[in-house]
Amino acid sequence: MIMKTNILKYICVICVLCGYTSCLNLDPKDSLGDNLVWNKADNFELFANQFYGWTRDLGSATDYQNGISDGVHSDYRSDLLCTSSVNTYSQGTNAIPEKDGNFTSLYKRIYYTNLLLKNAEEFSNQASIATPMGEAYWFRAYLHFELVQIYGDAQILTEPLDIDNEQLYGERDPRGDVIDQCVEDLQMAAELLPETAAEEGRLCKDAAYAMLSRVALYEGTWQKFHGNNTARANELLAIAQSAAKTVMDNKHYSLFYNSGLVNTGINNINQSYRYMFILEDAAQCNPVGLQKKDNKEYILAKRHRDTDKMTLNVTHAMLANVAYITRKMANMYLCSDGLPVEKSPLFQGYTQATSEFQNRDARMDNTMLWHGEQYWNNDSKWRTAWTDDDLTSCLTANARSNSGYQSQKWGVEREVADNYESMDYPVIRYAEVLLNYAEATYEMGESISDNDLNISLNLVRNRVNPNMPKLTNAFATANGLNMREEIRRERTVELFLEGFRIDDLKRWKTAENEMPQDLLGVKVTGTWFESNWSAQARDLNSDGCVLMYSGRTWAQKNYLYPLPQDQRQLNPQLSQNPGWE
Repeated sequence: MIMKTNILKYICVICVLCGYTSCLNLDPKDSLGDNLVWNKADNFELFANQFYGWTRDLGSATDYQNGISDGVHSDYRSDLLCTSSVNTYSQGTNAIPEKDGNFTSLYKRIYYTNLLLKNAEEFSNQASIATPMGEAYWFRAYLHFELVQIYGDAQILTEPLDIDNEQLYGERDPRGDVIDQCVEDLQMAAELLPETAAEEGRLCKDAAYAMLSRVALYEGTWQKFHGNNTARANELLAIAQSAAKTVMDNKHYSLFYNSGLVNTGINNINQSYRYMFILEDAAQCNPVGLQKKDNKEYILAKRHRDTDKMTLNVTHAMLANVAYITRKMANMYLCSDGLPVEKSPLFQGYTQATSEFQNRDARMDNTMLWHGEQYWNNDSKWRTAWTDDDLTSCLTANARSNSGYQSQKWGVEREVADNYESMDYPVIRYAEVLLNYAEATYEMGESISDNDLNISLNLVRNRVNPNMPKLTNAFATANGLNMREEIRRERTVELFLEGFRIDDLKRWKTAENEMPQDLLGVKVTGTWFESNWSAQARDLNSDGCVLMYSGRTWAQKNYLYPLPQDQRQLNPQLSQNPGWE
């Protein structure tokens, strides 16, 4: 199953990721013999350090690890975001690849987790290596789960097999069996990992339960909406709910909020949501001098230091008119009365450049730039102090380009060299756990109590919207809202640009409805843009909105990626995913 030239028999090789950087001491030796690697507990920890280079990040050379730049989980492959070039995956026109780095990397890395666990069996002092063992179980689950999300069925590997072992050249295991292995591994990880991480950026018990909630929710909803398998779905949804509740009850994490982070903006709203993503070790990155240590929301993060060079030039890649946010995303933000734009009397319409930003969910302002808003970027326009005088050296957003909707999520403000932004990437944050709990609870019986909403979703909703009405059953009924749609809306808005949307559409089995829709920008006809955007050269749709991309398709085969040709040639027993033959 695995490429002979690339995988296995790396018994003594530890450093599989060249150039990996972290605030952890993750610089293992190039080669350690068996008599050195496995003869003391410290070397198990050293070996496990490499695992932390395998999570998602802001940008990575390995596709599946890209959290915000293009990759299998990226919002660029969804219905909410686009850029200057056509994304074939978003368009539904991708083809079977000759090779796939995700496939080979994931199996190679599973081998390393198995290698540690195999050698742990013979180690005399098991208690002294409990943490690296827990890390190996966690990452083995994480990597197998990636295979399920990308390809569906996958081969379960729990031993560091030799390249000639016939098991490597057999059929794939059913996805349900793979998920069961992930659940078992995460439960084992939760037993072995420490209550709290000994060092920032390392795993703890809550990280195991949080990931378990993600895995079980994903597969539980997949089974419900793809397989119509209610019993299996509810079994997994109960696991997801319980795991999320465990994290909630442990009270080690909380949503990031600081009352001092108020910006004038259109609505004079709190900016805690925006600044959470750009906290650095330097204190000059926000008005009140907060640093990474002040953020208790990240359960597991890919850590970065000032001296680390990132793969992605984050600010250039995400700020202003580089990432084209769509009209669909803009319309998802509720109005401040908790109602959608089509229902709320507070919605100000689209006639002026900034009218649709008024009286909205504060996360809209936290995430997007509005026309005329002052901001800073890394083109020699930086904040030098946190006073009004500093506005003289900033830039002014001009919405008259591309989709007309511009992003400021992930855009740092302090002066920093290209590629040296040092904010962390949240692999798992507490807000996701709260939303996992709400969704799992609802989907088990297609109902949810107000109390369950209040201890989960409403905490996320009201973080920077303290005056927005809570989502309750009475509120939904009185306003003709669909509870499932509102739960999904909260998840989409909160986790935008963090690599969840396309996977959510797939597990909900709504991609076939959402993905073929045109990607649209601002409304031009009859608005301020009609007379103030003379350079607008894109076509308009029948409603007068900028037409970014049309002709998009989605076939049933697109719910899974095709297996690469080279792997099927190496192992003829590998069946191709449905529709890709």
